[in-house]
Amino acid sequence: MKKRVVLAFGTRPEAIKMAPVYIELKKSASLEPVVLLTGQHKTQLEQALEIFHVPAARNLEVMTDRQTLPELAARILPQAAAAFRELKADYVLVHGDTLTTFVSAWAAFLEHIPVGHVEAGLRSGSLAEPFPEEANRVLTDALCDTFFAPTEGAESNLLKSGVPAEKIFVTGQTAVDAILFASRQGKLPDQVPLQGRVVTVTLHRRENWPVLRPLAEKLAETARRHGRWTFVFPVHLNPVVREAVVPPLTGLSNVILLDPLEYGQMAALLARSTLILTDSGGLQEEGASLGVPVAVVRNVTERPEGVAAGIVTLLGNDPQTAMERFSALMDDEKRIQSMSASKNPYGDGHAAGRIAAALEQRLSKEQTK
Repeated sequence: MKKRVVLAFGTRPEAIKMAPVYIELKKSASLEPVVLLTGQHKTQLEQALEIFHVPAARNLEVMTDRQTLPELAARILPQAAAAFRELKADYVLVHGDTLTTFVSAWAAFLEHIPVGHVEAGLRSGSLAEPFPEEANRVLTDALCDTFFAPTEGAESNLLKSGVPAEKIFVTGQTAVDAILFASRQGKLPDQVPLQGRVVTVTLHRRENWPVLRPLAEKLAETARRHGRWTFVFPVHLNPVVREAVVPPLTGLSNVILLDPLEYGQMAALLARSTLILTDSGGLQEEGASLGVPVAVVRNVTERPEGVAAGIVTLLGNDPQTAMERFSALMDDEKRIQSMSASKNPYGDGHAAGRIAAALEQRLSKEQTK
């Protein structure tokens, strides 16, 4: 009888990175994958699953308008626990660093269901940056049974924290699997020019909320100074983000403000870009996978491999300093070319297959005990 593996996630980035895992698990003779959504994102989440043709068995639809993080956690915990029981989960897989990740892992733990963590072991070294994602990662790893580390650096972090080596599998990053697939399938948004230099911009992280408005104002100044570049900014749906960034950037001839793109379009946009300006974690991996330099508006990153490889650079999040550094990068053609030529440190596009194989191995050993 097949073991039922419930993949629990709730945001678009999780969906993107877990979809390749679901596809590989579907090929297994001994495992049955089932998707449980919390609904931490809604439209964006559904669009991400559509491109991979991944169905969801259940959606908890936990979000309410301007919900606080404690309120969201309180809604996810009992509903996820009940869903695991109803779906008869033998094993739960969570991904990354969202509140859904930690609370779903906690719910499974309380139900005595073993948990595996895809993208385990990432660390920034500061629980406040990124917030609350770094704490979510650390807390999730404390509850897990198996750890799918995307890099040797992530493996090293887990070993240092006391995780036994036999519970860790270094797999590569499933974001690489996803972006390579989607960039071949996606269609560039009609508003994006086919010629000239393009910067893709995303800014939305909670630790940057206090400086989002001045960041957007300095970005507007940068756009005015670099009139030959086109800045394409798919703006997060969170009203806090939109209220901060839309007004300063509206009306500039070389700034295109868009609603969030479906994943295929976003992948095509990233592939078309000359540079990426972001505070996202996943875009650091996606840019590296496509050979597009990434400038990160954060003080620290839990993905230091890209910085070490040379394709990612940290700008900090002081608005004046960050935009001065980014403007200097835009003017440095030699540096852009050097960054573009850097080797991708995040994987080869076969991470999901390794995760499926490792999970089969893990559960077959459990069955023989």
